[in-house]
Amino acid sequence: MRGGPGIGVRLSTVPALEPPIPPPSLPPARIVLVPGRGEMFVREQEGPPGAPTILLLHGWTVSADLNWWTAYESLRDVGRVIAVDHRGHGRGIRSEETYTLEAAADDAAALLRELGVSSAIVCGYSMGGPISMLLWHRHPALVDGLVFEATALEWRASRRERWAWKWMAAVEWFFRSRTSSGAVERWLQRAIRQQPALASHRAWFRAELGRGDPRAIADAGRALGTYDARRLAPTVDVPVAVVVTTKDRLVRPRKQRALAAATSATVVELDGDHDVPWMKGPAFGAATREAVQSVLAAGRGRAPVRLVAGDG
Repeated sequence: MRGGPGIGVRLSTVPALEPPIPPPSLPPARIVLVPGRGEMFVREQEGPPGAPTILLLHGWTVSADLNWWTAYESLRDVGRVIAVDHRGHGRGIRSEETYTLEAAADDAAALLRELGVSSAIVCGYSMGGPISMLLWHRHPALVDGLVFEATALEWRASRRERWAWKWMAAVEWFFRSRTSSGAVERWLQRAIRQQPALASHRAWFRAELGRGDPRAIADAGRALGTYDARRLAPTVDVPVAVVVTTKDRLVRPRKQRALAAATSATVVELDGDHDVPWMKGPAFGAATREAVQSVLAAGRGRAPVRLVAGDG
């Protein structure tokens, strides 16, 4: 992930074997056997009585915890939170079938039904955005509102984008090779230099980043390369918010704003790159909370507003 994985102190100052200490804010986890789908890794955080359910869908190559660990606490008093690892990512379902965004959306729908959740606000970051859109399209009764973060309507409009997605075989090789370990370590070093508080969780980050299945991750990249919701987006009939990462070098802000315009969304601006969940965790949590609350407050047909998240 460009702009993604990167934290640091000098390797010589780090013990050879570090305990993988997770952040203290992680909600309880469990494995849920979803009939017809498989075993799904789920984080669940209880909310206030009668509060809505918020489903968190993470981005490409990472896990729910890596994507959302700085947002869990911000949502504690907003609603019940459910976060899932997508198939082939983190501790997600391992399948011999080729990864598709539609299958990931159906996984999420089946999980909600298995947990007895009648409907939810669905939040998708990066790849989680297309999965959220498809969840609404394929299972509309389950979706009360949509929050898109650092994502786009499509990644295939330009020749350069279409060319980039053709290199997924190299991506699979990278994740299988020792080269990936070195790249992750360099990313961790850079991130820790900017955010020293991340150092105590360094081994945990490294372990989480290594959990995914390289073949499934490459297939997910290929699926993203074919995704195009430009015709679907104008038909969205639930409240929508878009968190625009204004310095994003992976998903350009203009593409994020195009998604907001196509869905008549509330816009929350967040000053950061695609790795903002790690590099500006408090601000990311605040922006996610702001976006969810705007969807909860919105009625159908309400004119979009513009919000700016703090730099916490």
